[in-house]
Amino acid sequence: MKTKKIAVIGSGAVAQTLAEGFNKHGFQVMIGTRSPEKLEDWLSKNKGVSVASTAETAKFGDIVVLAVKGSVARLVVEELQEYLNGKTVIDTTNPIAESAPENGVLKFFTDLNNSLMEDLQKAVPQANFVKAFNSIGSQYMVNPNFGTPPTMFICGNEIESKKEVSEILQIFGFDVEDFGEMESARAIRTSMHALVHSWYA
Repeated sequence: MKTKKIAVIGSGAVAQTLAEGFNKHGFQVMIGTRSPEKLEDWLSKNKGVSVASTAETAKFGDIVVLAVKGSVARLVVEELQEYLNGKTVIDTTNPIAESAPENGVLKFFTDLNNSLMEDLQKAVPQANFVKAFNSIGSQYMVNPNFGTPPTMFICGNEIESKKEVSEILQIFGFDVEDFGEMESARAIRTSMHALVHSWYA
């Protein structure tokens, strides 16, 4: 695909892993964070990635990666709305509640008939959200070595944005399964739920 500027919003493990992956594959990468001090050591090992405010980063990116806690995701996209309109936004978030899991079962702050991505799409209707990367651990998000390419589930309303994300996923070593429009994020979330439950079992 034509190399594009990638804006990664967040500074945790998912943000760092994906930013490193994009940098490795020759994309221009900027991380947007409110806590740049968290990235000092990481940046020393990832030359070529720059750090800025979330607003500067969202403005910079042709494609925006939302890699923040689910509990703050809506607030973040509402603050950045003017820079997200018309862009592909890769939504890696999950609606995990702040309370602890119960016998290894995560608690969500959305119900079965809604998903966090649907809330985000409604909050910023002119952005093109695509759900991806939320159903796999961060250590496996970039070129995982499983012998054969694993499948990444995606969904979203905008066909061209899903094509962009699919091309990225193929570069990152995945086969892609398009689940359809944004309501399918409810089903993709369930696969993540099962994955995490298996860690606790």
